[in-house]
Amino acid sequence: MDTLMLSRIQFAANISFHILFPTITIALGWILVYFRFRHAAARGTPAAAGWEQAYYFWTKVFALSFALGVVSGITMSFQFGTNWRGFMEKAGNIAGPLLGYEVLTAFFLEATFLGVMLFGRGRVSERTHLVATCLVAGGTTLSAFWILALNSWMQTPAGYEIINGQFHATSWWDVVFNPSFPYRLTHKLLASALTAAFLVAGLSAWQLLKGSGNAGTRHALRTGVVVAAVAIPLQILAGDLHGLNTLQHQPAKIAAIEGIWHTEKGAPLTLFGWPDEKNQRTHYALKIPKGASLILAHDADAELKGLSEFPGAHPPVAPVFWGFRVMVGVGLLMLMVSWLAVWRLVLARSAREDAPIRSAERAGWNRRLLWVLAGMTFSGWVATLAGWYVTEIGRQPFIVYGLVRTAEVVAPHAAPLVGATLAAWLVLYAALLVAYVAVLKHMAEHPAPASPSPHGTSPLPVQGAGS
Repeated sequence: MDTLMLSRIQFAANISFHILFPTITIALGWILVYFRFRHAAARGTPAAAGWEQAYYFWTKVFALSFALGVVSGITMSFQFGTNWRGFMEKAGNIAGPLLGYEVLTAFFLEATFLGVMLFGRGRVSERTHLVATCLVAGGTTLSAFWILALNSWMQTPAGYEIINGQFHATSWWDVVFNPSFPYRLTHKLLASALTAAFLVAGLSAWQLLKGSGNAGTRHALRTGVVVAAVAIPLQILAGDLHGLNTLQHQPAKIAAIEGIWHTEKGAPLTLFGWPDEKNQRTHYALKIPKGASLILAHDADAELKGLSEFPGAHPPVAPVFWGFRVMVGVGLLMLMVSWLAVWRLVLARSAREDAPIRSAERAGWNRRLLWVLAGMTFSGWVATLAGWYVTEIGRQPFIVYGLVRTAEVVAPHAAPLVGATLAAWLVLYAALLVAYVAVLKHMAEHPAPASPSPHGTSPLPVQGAGS
């Protein structure tokens, strides 16, 4: 492979690893706010201990995820200067300030007040602890806001002028709130909600199956499945609106997603098939007549542009085609499992709220459902990566859509050098990912023992076994 392809794969590997952790922390921060509010509301009752146990256990998971996200994010930012310096030379006047705003308004909030969340128990008041949790959660959302603003601008650029080959902002409002930004931000926040919800539900289910749960486990499990059950229909709606926006601004991406080779009215929806870009056809296609036009344009007879309309300016079809189907398939599985879990949860509501849970039987949960939830612990990662690949590969061959081609801005390093560093990063990221999952498993199976709380309950301590 040449330098361009190796550099693209290297950046994809970096961002694929990095995005796993913000996708957890963005929504997990708000779940922690909920746990903290419920603990404050339940003070003086037996249920308070369970909510505080849930809060401190998942605060440690948040801290672990945040640490890996920070480290991988720094590495990713370096690549703008090493592998893609042409991008910064052309678009640095736009990208630089947006990345800077993310650090100034978001990262410092998270990094500062996460310390209060982790080590403030007994040292600060309950109100201060709650405020710190809210600020950390707000920081994660602000971080997503600025990063998605930049990415969306690269997809649908607006509010700029080009002087001597360089982009300059003419309206920062238009740069940030570009045509695709509201849809991408909403889609990402809901994706984070689903990722965090299934992580919480899956890890809690694993604790029940292994007999290492406590009163906080039941609270976390219920919270996870309810958040997932509410978020997935909203994500389907947001995805539909995002599709309409993409059809308007990036029709080549839509054509690749649906495998539409030639412009046609009443285009069919291809459920499955094997796209053959060389011969411009989809083999073994299972189609629904007029389905694509109906879903994408809300008109069964609408005309959709085919890939033949964009010679030399459309993305590779196969990864976009399959990435979209993986994302949708996992999303439908999430819908079925979360709704089934909520239904089973309602049937199990007779369990006492203040009783510690030590087994799946005492929780009233069907063990097979618990195994399904445990198996889907990281399903949000699969859907997120598939959707991210659709978004980013679907923008090709442009890095700033319609204006700057990716091949124009890659640094002229020797291909063997890029390949060697790529191999090193892949080994490192694989080791870190295995270590992360192993630590989560250890924390779930060996939670810290309860100890008296300075506020009259019995929460998990911040430090101790499993920290």
